[in-house]
Order: sequence, then structure tokens, then C-alpha cells
Amino acid sequence: MTTTRKITWDAASARRAERQFLAGPAETGTPVAEVAGAMLGAHAQVLSAAEVSVGMRADGVTRADVRAALWDERSLIKTYGPRGTVHLLAARDLPLFSAALTAVPTGPSPLPPGVRLTEEQAGQVFAAIGDALDGRFLTLDELSEEVVARTGPWAGDRVMPAFQDLWPRWRQVMHRAGWAGALCFGPNRGRKVTYTRPPRAESVADALGTFVCRYLHAYGPATPQHFAKWLAAPPGWATALFGELAAEGRVEEVDFEGTPAWVAAGDTGFPEGPARGVRLLPYFDAYVIAGQPRERLFPGAAYERALGGGQAGTYPVLLVDGVVAGVWHQRRRGRRTTVTVEPLTRLTARQERELGEQVERVGEVLEAAPELVVGEVTVGPHA
Repeated sequence: MTTTRKITWDAASARRAERQFLAGPAETGTPVAEVAGAMLGAHAQVLSAAEVSVGMRADGVTRADVRAALWDERSLIKTYGPRGTVHLLAARDLPLFSAALTAVPTGPSPLPPGVRLTEEQAGQVFAAIGDALDGRFLTLDELSEEVVARTGPWAGDRVMPAFQDLWPRWRQVMHRAGWAGALCFGPNRGRKVTYTRPPRAESVADALGTFVCRYLHAYGPATPQHFAKWLAAPPGWATALFGELAAEGRVEEVDFEGTPAWVAAGDTGFPEGPARGVRLLPYFDAYVIAGQPRERLFPGAAYERALGGGQAGTYPVLLVDGVVAGVWHQRRRGRRTTVTVEPLTRLTARQERELGEQVERVGEVLEAAPELVVGEVTVGPHA
């Protein structure tokens, strides 16, 4: 008779912290791309937040090191990742992400029929983007001209509602072009974003299975619904995928606090005790975006204070022993930054010392002299 292994929240959060370089930072000299790879990408809609995500996980790393890995070494790639949002991905992971993300069902378009692209048109746009960006760095306006010239006037019709404006039709599949390996971000040209074509990726066999196992290694135990939420994929599709992998012996079921969940096959080793320590994590940090169940990660008052309408990542968070126990905000003025931290629980003397060390580390990452203020964070989400 097979006995299903029981996994507690404390054990799961401790293992996630270890594998995310949050139990202890990566040693000096660890490649920045290795840190980003352990997170399955650092959310980079705001690049400074991604710099803090990576920097807080690695001894001695500053924002300059992250930028060097991104623009000089190209060991990091800034592109569209899970949920169609901008991420910093390890360059070596790009073939896996491209193969896996393009295999995820996209579901029906929310746009009106007269605005949508057909799949044939989307394919033409992907090809046009890849050709236009091959060996070049183009601004969005320049890229738009190239796409329309290579496809037809229909691609440039300004019919896509966005931010009190109308965008060209082709932009509705821009994130999918990133998934397909036709597009990634280049260095800014002044204040303008540029795009280029990433190195061509070789095909990856069994991409979805490998991708699920990578996710479970970093964030398991997890249910198909957790995976679907992290990926913005259809839950039914995720359930069927996990079932296929279970039948192949690639994943195995565990009891996670009374709920059936999954880990990669054979990956059932967990720490004995809970996560320990104080950490400061920025907007949309991977640990809080992927961490489930939310009511465990955001216990008590944190569920209302640190989530924006149930969405994780809208506030930078204070982690205490692996769970969210406050919010914080940093305001840069020249070479100084003021870090305001609002704890939701009383901190011990040890935790206060660790908080001070974390604030010092934020300053090091941002290359600024930090000042800690403990008090109410008065700005709202995304501030």
C-alpha cells in the first residue's frame, strides 16, 4: 500500500526559501543568471524591481551587475514571460520558455471580432517582427513601420484600445512574438525602449513536462490550479497536463496541508523546520507571485494590507519567517534612499536587527545610502 507523503506549510515555505536564495543569499561570484533561473525569471515590468529581486538574493550583487548581465554579457534576456508580462530570464532558459509558453492555450481573445488578428495574421506578424529585428535595435515606432511594411495596412490599423489611446492592430500579439523568440528588449535609446531579436533557439523536446518539473522544483508542492494561475493558463488544460505527467511517472502526488498537490517525481525531501529570517522583497517578486496558497503566504492582516484586490505583488513586502508580515516603500533622492517599513506584527530584537541589515542591502543593490523609517506606508499599490 502506497502512503501519500504529508507536507506542511512550514516545510514547503522553508524549501521554497532555500531554492529561491531567500534562506541565505547566493555566494559571492554566483552568476546573476543562475539566481534569475532559480526564480524562473524576475518580473521586470519595472526594471529596478527586478534588480532588487535578483540583488537581494546574491551577496555583493548591485543593479550595475544585473544590467551588465542583461546588456553586456547577455546572460540575461529581458522579454515576455509567464502571464505575458515582462521578465528577466536566464538566456540559457530561453529555448525552454519559448517552447513551453507557445504550447499554452491562449483562450479566446477579449477584443471585439473586428479588432482581432487571425492565427494566420499573427504568424505573419511574428515573421515580420523577427525579420525586422534581426541584428537591429528598433524603437516601437520604427518596429511598427517595419511590421506594416512587411505584412499590410491591416496590421497598422489603430483599433486596439489602450491607455486612452488606440494602438496598431499588430500589438495585440506582441507578447506572443516574445514567446515565439521573434522579439526581446534591447537597451534604451535615450528614454525610448528598443527591441531586438534574441539568439535563435534550438527546439526543446518535452518542453511542457520539463517546464512543469522546473516550476514544481521551485514552488512545489502545487496544484494544477496554482500552476495555471502562475502561468495565466486554462485550469482544465493544466489539470489534464498534470494527469499526463503523473501517468508517465514525471510527477507524484503529496498531501499538502490536507490538499492533494504535486511535486516532481522523487523530489520529496523537505526541511524539518519553518523558514527563518527577515527579508525585503520588491514589487511582483517571484516568491510572492508564485507562492500558494495565498491565505498561508499572506496570513491575517497581511491578506488585506499587502494584496491589491487579491493580487500579489502590488506592494513590496516584508517577509518574516517565510510569510508576509508587512509592506514597505523606498523613495530615492539623489544618492540617498529612504526605506519606510510598515510591520504588521511586533518584531523581536533579532528581527529588528535583521530588518536593518536588509535595508542596508537594499541600499547596496540600488547603489544608494539607505535610511530606515519604521512607520505607516502611505502610498498605494504600484507606487
